[in-house]
Amino acid sequence: MADGRDLFYFDDSAEYVSGERVRRLDDPRPLPDRFAPVVGEDGVARPVTGPELRRDPLTGDWIPMAAHRMNRTFLPPADANPLAPARPGAAYQDGEIPDTDYDVVVFENRFPSLMAVPGVPDQVTLRDGEELWPTRPAAGRCEVICFSSDPTASLRTVSPTRMRTIIEAWADRTAHLGELPGIEQVFAFENRGKEIGVTLHHPHGQIYAFPYLTPRTQAMLTQAREYADRTGRLLGRDVLDAELRAGERVVLASEHWVAYVPFAARWPVEVHLAPRRDVPDLPALTDAERADLAVTYLELLRRLDLFFEEPDGTPIPLPYISGWHQAPVRTGRELSRLHLQLFSVLRAPGKLKYLAGVESGMAAWISDTTPERIATRLKELAR
Repeated sequence: MADGRDLFYFDDSAEYVSGERVRRLDDPRPLPDRFAPVVGEDGVARPVTGPELRRDPLTGDWIPMAAHRMNRTFLPPADANPLAPARPGAAYQDGEIPDTDYDVVVFENRFPSLMAVPGVPDQVTLRDGEELWPTRPAAGRCEVICFSSDPTASLRTVSPTRMRTIIEAWADRTAHLGELPGIEQVFAFENRGKEIGVTLHHPHGQIYAFPYLTPRTQAMLTQAREYADRTGRLLGRDVLDAELRAGERVVLASEHWVAYVPFAARWPVEVHLAPRRDVPDLPALTDAERADLAVTYLELLRRLDLFFEEPDGTPIPLPYISGWHQAPVRTGRELSRLHLQLFSVLRAPGKLKYLAGVESGMAAWISDTTPERIATRLKELAR
């Protein structure tokens, strides 16, 4: 891209797969190199600085400080959508994709929470010399994945062929990002709906390469390690087997995948989608598992978009967050098992679940429903 970021096309259209046609690869925008020195108000050029990690002394969590994101794009008008294809014949527009069409595209985020700056060593320093205030560069990487060139589409409305291409992109980027220096885990996710707080409604997701293990992953590894030490078994495997034995919360099962509402679901709508085979991450999936996932995931999304209805029976598209829990790059891979977690903050038509005192302040969750009720509704929506 014009400022030095990477962009990748993933195509399934026949003329591009065959090589008969190629995508536009040059970016005509007059953007400066993102790592070029920055001239301040005093006229002095200074090296560019990236986001910073600060360690919370009370919890041990690393918190990215990415102040530059305050000015990122927010709900732009249709004619200024940065994820839309370039307009045919336009000499310049401030969009991120240079071609006038695309199938699936991945590129580095223009406003990243994590970014490695060349020449800046990834090492811990103490702010003001205080032992309790360690900091380090937020030397990871943030990518955007666009699921469709159609700004009115959604992941649910893509074809199984396109869904398969998206899965291939997730797997490809997971493998490549995991090879970058200092990366500890890769998280592919999607935010959908204004209730979730999305700033761009174009169908897209994100892929984060973290230079540390996130608190959620740390907690799951701790549980899995304790369980393995006590039983000698893989926790994720036994959780899936227990759900299959009970059957009550299993909402969708295919040859290679099982979708179920977890026994201790936190959210008003929550589903986990897991492979039947023990798989650490998306790159480890076979062709058959990927093909099956493309169909199974779309069926799950179809049902979720029917979960709530308006008084007149009109379905309410479900606002949701979905993310792939994958094995870390190095630590705890033998304890990890791939699964997708998808959940919504919508608890009823027009009513949201707000994380109030005990949940926001103490991370002490209280569910407004039961997993069995969620599962019953999703089963009712089977074709």
